[in-house]
Amino acid sequence: MADSPKTKPSIAVAIPCYQEALTIGKVVADFRRELPEARIYVYDNNCTDGTGDLAAKAGAIVRREKRQGKGFVVATMFEEIEEDILVMVDGDDTYEAAHVHKLLGPILRGDADMTTATRLTTHGVGSFRPLHVAGNQMVCGIINWMFKSSVSDIFSGYRAFTRESARQIPITAAGFDVETELTLQALYRGQVIQELPAPYRARPEGGFSKLNTFSDGILVLLRLFLILRSYKPLTFFGSLSILLMMLGLGIGSLPVYDFIADPNHYVHRVPSAILAASLVMLSCFSLGLGLILNSVNVRLLELEKLVAKAGR
Repeated sequence: MADSPKTKPSIAVAIPCYQEALTIGKVVADFRRELPEARIYVYDNNCTDGTGDLAAKAGAIVRREKRQGKGFVVATMFEEIEEDILVMVDGDDTYEAAHVHKLLGPILRGDADMTTATRLTTHGVGSFRPLHVAGNQMVCGIINWMFKSSVSDIFSGYRAFTRESARQIPITAAGFDVETELTLQALYRGQVIQELPAPYRARPEGGFSKLNTFSDGILVLLRLFLILRSYKPLTFFGSLSILLMMLGLGIGSLPVYDFIADPNHYVHRVPSAILAASLVMLSCFSLGLGLILNSVNVRLLELEKLVAKAGR
């Protein structure tokens, strides 16, 4: 008896939007042209400019997220969308819809859990604000050090996921730091991420970015710090332990020198000796805490995988 033909995976395109009336109609039309079999979802995040109505007229399924912030929108998208593959893209028409086929390729072949369109190779003049590229590279450098990875664009808003990948990622970010969390959570869970260079356009005239260089940059760094502490405790507390030990030994060298140099072996810098001993003790406590939390994390990750396996 011949095997039945393999069912083609279903695809959803999800577009988080806030005040994108200028471009949303074109974005929806472009993706309907490129992926006629896909469902196009537009998530209206309290728009007041008619974005939702224009998206519906263009043929999208419009849903609303009343909690303000891109992180809340992405969390709702991951909870609600049931298709086998999820494509996430911004609604500002800075990404090319035609590139979606390259993003889907590795996922359809089973070579990746998540694909990301990297923007730093080919981009238009004025596509990025000052400091955005430098900030992106700095954050990528920290993440690559943490996870021994090779991420090159942490802030890309154009991604594709398998349904399993999306459901394994818990979203706790509320704002634009959600892209950082998506990559960090995927790397922590051992998911395979492939990056594919993609053209990136400047916003059309009349459009405006919702990003704030400094406030959103601080949120990204805070998210990075919290995830490093929570998901890489041995790296975090181990590094802190080394720093405290070096400070303790450096300060402790002064009373040790007093003890050696003084004929009566009298320590003149008692406060330094007390501070040095305290720092060395804190260093040992920090290392012990990192080891304990790392063991807990390993057990929790094993439990998460067992629960996911049992639910299949």
